Amino acid sequence: MNRCSFLFIALLAPCVFTLSFGNMQAQATLPVLSSTAKKAPQAKTLPQLSAPTIDKTVTKTGTKATSPPDTSSGTPVILGNKGNISSVKERVAKISCTTTTKTAITTKNTAKSTKKRKKIRLAGINKHITSKSAIILDAETGKTIFAKAPDNPRQPASTIKVLTGMIAIKRLENNEKVGVSRHAEKMPRSKVYLSTKKKYKANDLINSVLLASANDASVALAEKIAGSEADFAKLMTLHARLWGAKNTICRTASGLTAKGQQSTARDLAQIFRHAMQDKEFAGRMKRTKVKTSYGKLLRNHNRALWQVDGALAGKTGYTNLARQTYVGQFQRGDDTIVVAIMGSETMWTDIKRLVDYGFKKKEQIRVAQLAETKTES
Repeated sequence: MNRCSFLFIALLAPCVFTLSFGNMQAQATLPVLSSTAKKAPQAKTLPQLSAPTIDKTVTKTGTKATSPPDTSSGTPVILGNKGNISSVKERVAKISCTTTTKTAITTKNTAKSTKKRKKIRLAGINKHITSKSAIILDAETGKTIFAKAPDNPRQPASTIKVLTGMIAIKRLENNEKVGVSRHAEKMPRSKVYLSTKKKYKANDLINSVLLASANDASVALAEKIAGSEADFAKLMTLHARLWGAKNTICRTASGLTAKGQQSTARDLAQIFRHAMQDKEFAGRMKRTKVKTSYGKLLRNHNRALWQVDGALAGKTGYTNLARQTYVGQFQRGDDTIVVAIMGSETMWTDIKRLVDYGFKKKEQIRVAQLAETKTES
């Protein structure tokens, strides 16, 4: 090799070395670029691991599942931003909404229940009493406040004793002596066990009839006044007619079941309304108990006197055929009503419901009349 060739090689070698070294540097940096490119997608997909967990929980509550955060834009997803907590807010909103809805439903149901109770009291009372017949009268005017089959004739049972007692009050002196026949003595209960060997004051027998509902005392008084129970029954029917009770036919002084005997709820209410205008009759009927001149304690069968607010007086009755019957007068404030029921299975419950209804209805009528008066003026 000559000198010129050596010099040419010496000059060319550094260039070759530089090019080779440059290529090595380019190859060494490629993995760095490749590593950076792989890490970027990992950073974007990290939130996707937590997103399905939130969606699953929300879906269980019945809320529509939300899709995972969108990472296609390349925008980093930061924990705690609005996108991540939206589903949590949705759950809280759902719970709050459910609670509010339940409260609203409860309030609505309560309102419906109150409205239903009011409807039962003021509109559907006839469906909530067992009485076959019932009536409420204004004691002052005689006008009907409520009626359920008021003119259907039925056996009156002992409520008819109102006529027996009232006639006896008008026909006999209190100290007048009354004998007892075999027929009277043999009367079934209720009775005060009168004896044919004794005579009794009319006053004691009248109280026995009106308070203790005594059948034997009823017959004894009837026979004293009219000579026989049958004739006295005719007198009872006549008095009923005079007081406007046109559908009442009496066959016995006691009210015990008899063929052809009948009355109606309307008639019983009319009879009692007129009888209560007599001070002596009303005075006797208001007593809860009284002692006879011969020492027997008589207790009033009318439990309404101590069970129903405003009770003034009343007469109970019962036979297998008639079932429970009742007629009575009640006062609350300035209002007075007469209630009569026939054919009841739950007498005292029916009476309470009817009395409450009657006074509420009276109040409604009064309010309506005042409103009408104001409108006219």
